[in-house]
Amino acid sequence: MTVIIAGAGIGGLTLALSLHQQGIPFRVVEAVSALKPMGVGINLQPHAVRELYELGLEADLERIGLRTGEVAYFSAQGNPIWSEPRGTEAGYNWPQYSIHRGELQFLLLRSLQARAGMDIVQTGTALADWEEHPHGIRARLIDRATGARRDDLDGELLIACDGINSTARAKLYPDEGGAVWRGTMMWRGITDGPAFLSGRSMAMAGTADRKFVCYPIEDNGDGTVRINWVADLALPPGTDWNRQDWTREGRLGDFAPHFADWSFDWLDIPWVIANAEGIWEYPMVDRDPLPQWSFGRVTLLGDAAHAMYPIGSNGASQAILDARVLTREVMRHGRAPEALAAYDAARREDVNKIVLANRGDGPDKVLDVVAARAPDGFETIGDVMSAEELARVAQGYKALAGFDVETLNARPSLIEM
Repeated sequence: MTVIIAGAGIGGLTLALSLHQQGIPFRVVEAVSALKPMGVGINLQPHAVRELYELGLEADLERIGLRTGEVAYFSAQGNPIWSEPRGTEAGYNWPQYSIHRGELQFLLLRSLQARAGMDIVQTGTALADWEEHPHGIRARLIDRATGARRDDLDGELLIACDGINSTARAKLYPDEGGAVWRGTMMWRGITDGPAFLSGRSMAMAGTADRKFVCYPIEDNGDGTVRINWVADLALPPGTDWNRQDWTREGRLGDFAPHFADWSFDWLDIPWVIANAEGIWEYPMVDRDPLPQWSFGRVTLLGDAAHAMYPIGSNGASQAILDARVLTREVMRHGRAPEALAAYDAARREDVNKIVLANRGDGPDKVLDVVAARAPDGFETIGDVMSAEELARVAQGYKALAGFDVETLNARPSLIEM
């Protein structure tokens, strides 16, 4: 008997690697017929990097990721509000990485195949339903493209890592409906351009209604970097947004004019937007926190459990932590419902708090506070917001999300080796 993992995203693959590390049998089914390196840049916080290091992926992360050196906030006029070091430069025992999401997913996939066999992930196979019985669970599988039945898969636990539009979540909560959009659209792209600020800085400028986020995910070695960027813009009610597809092409005319005068001494944002390799449009959506993830032999993990706004660089990091905690509980309780209940108790309330904090703009809320107090800009940030107040916002979010320096460095490993 085995653990059935539905979904080969970052959370599902991290779970598979973790179970394999502990000698726990598993199978992975993935709905898409061929995995491709989709998406753009993400950040991995030190608490998640620690877990990937403990899976033996340190050298690989160094190869495909760029260590984030600082985070910096700026007003819509380009004036500096707040900056602080990140990763090892902030005193963590582990770095923070800026990394291409698809490259990270493929690193996890290749590592899993090397350790557990090339056929460990069954692609073109989607979870459709399941039946639970006293000693196990039977997953009903289909070919997502055709709807044809695939062979059922028997196991002891079913872990749904099937994303924001999770089939399992919809069955467990049939009255929930779709993801929730509150009016912000994101346009994302990658541009080869000049290194800015420290050369390894993650920068945020503007306000919640009009914000630009950028950070390098690769150093080209010639004074230029691959800049991952996101342009957020609040749109009117009634806007057609209901397509959650990373391949939806964006149009410059829909958002670029709103950033046309954002040419700052640290980065020419209009130039970065205009010179992107490609632009993708995606609505900023999340889901309401759930009162329960685990039901008998079934549980939710990653976006299926707690889809959150991409603020504070926490989505992928929290999925990785889910996977490690779930593995720990399976080691403690066996492949039984008690393990899933313990995982739920350890993770759900804390992650639900992050979902709600991100709805309030997480640490980025300093941008709105400053804009409200000084809408026309400022000469010195100390005249608008004190250093102590700024530090409280930053530290409060780290503590909430589980990666304040002292706590993370001092706590034992989630999984004792």
